[in-house]
Amino acid sequence: MPTSTPDAGPTPPPGCPAHSGPYSEPGQPEPLYGPEFATDPSAVYARLRAYGPVAPVELSPGVHASLVTSYATALEIMRNTETFPRDPRRWEALADGTVPMDNPVVPMMAYRPNAMYTDGEVHERFRSAVSDTLNRLNPHALRTYVEQSADLLIDLFGPEGEAELLTEYCARLPLLVFNQLFGCPPELSEKLVKAMAAIFDADEDTEQANALLSETLFALVAMKRADPQADITSWLLAHPARLDDEEMVHQIALLTGGGTEPVQNLICNALRLLLSDDRFAGDLSGGTMPVDEALDEVLWTDPPIANYATHFPARDVTVAGHRLLKGTPVLISMAAANNDPHLVSDRRGNRAHLAFGAGPHACPAKDPARIIASTAIEKLLDRLPDIELATEPDQLRWRHGPFHRSLAALPVRFPPVAAKYDDADAVVTDQNPGGNTWNPSPSPSSSTPTDTTSTGREHASGSAARRPWWNSLTAWWRGR
Repeated sequence: MPTSTPDAGPTPPPGCPAHSGPYSEPGQPEPLYGPEFATDPSAVYARLRAYGPVAPVELSPGVHASLVTSYATALEIMRNTETFPRDPRRWEALADGTVPMDNPVVPMMAYRPNAMYTDGEVHERFRSAVSDTLNRLNPHALRTYVEQSADLLIDLFGPEGEAELLTEYCARLPLLVFNQLFGCPPELSEKLVKAMAAIFDADEDTEQANALLSETLFALVAMKRADPQADITSWLLAHPARLDDEEMVHQIALLTGGGTEPVQNLICNALRLLLSDDRFAGDLSGGTMPVDEALDEVLWTDPPIANYATHFPARDVTVAGHRLLKGTPVLISMAAANNDPHLVSDRRGNRAHLAFGAGPHACPAKDPARIIASTAIEKLLDRLPDIELATEPDQLRWRHGPFHRSLAALPVRFPPVAAKYDDADAVVTDQNPGGNTWNPSPSPSSSTPTDTTSTGREHASGSAARRPWWNSLTAWWRGR
């Protein structure tokens, strides 16, 4: 356990970024924004390791934090929420105005009443609502829906012989899944996904994006209070935790943040690996490593959320020789910790990475996330076995931002393939929110009532019910 000591922090060792390179002043923080970090974060992490397990960084101009680059230290901090709580109301620089509320990283770090940003009994209440609700998902129904949605998307670009997979596939698939799981109409989910992407980018539009996110989620909650169905939103509303509207909005924002942007990045990063790494490239159908192993490798080496899991020390504390002051942000670098040179293990088949966090705040949705990602990749490679990158791997560009590891585009080419379905609305078995296929039988959650939300309302006839939904969404994707 870390212990508090009265001494000042250590002097940076010779050769570390505090004594050489572009940051010559002692203790000068390394920026985690801009093109250099986006292009080659590994070089930045290597410089930070010269400080030891914890190093000073700047998340955006004027926002200072400490970044944990050691696997062992990361586990130590994530498991000790008494000394390292998650509640951002302890962030002293935000409370006293040193960091203004309109700073672009604030929406990703400021307090929200949800399971990520709370501790103790409040955290347990929110966590139980989220975990019980996710446990009601039927993994077989989820996989089937992802397969059908993937086919629909591939049908849109397959006959063209080329595609930009980030926007045409990796980003759209989580949108389709979000629509179904949360019972969310496309006009709302489009706004949610766009707002969440802007927040992860931590650019100048984050304040506006945060407002759009809240406005849209309040509309979804109001819709489900008036007409509950068999979906995640309705199940959260029915949970014994009795979440109010604001609490509902913030639990859904948390689930949206974990279920769209990171899943999009996981799919995209894994496809980049499959199409560029010698162990995978070539005849993918005869590759030597399966998709699940490629996903594990990406979660180790290029996790979709690279730096996050913010903690705010409850008191001044020294960790591994580095002084952490009360109420200052301490971020876990999942990317750096996973690639800690002191970590000796065989990664093949090893899922001890930190991509989904650890301790009491570990991601409760890691299993659905893997189902979505692995199914999406398998379906794409099955339909387009001769797919290849349309550019050299080192020419791919990465989006800027301190929190995520996300490609800006993934262009590919392949022999054109015919659409699998002539009639799109004949594919997805339940486009209407409220389908009871998401309910396991019996429900694994004993604490969640099932009488009012486990069965959806009677559906209209298949084609009549599905066609307006799918046609409107495909028209939007095609820019009409």
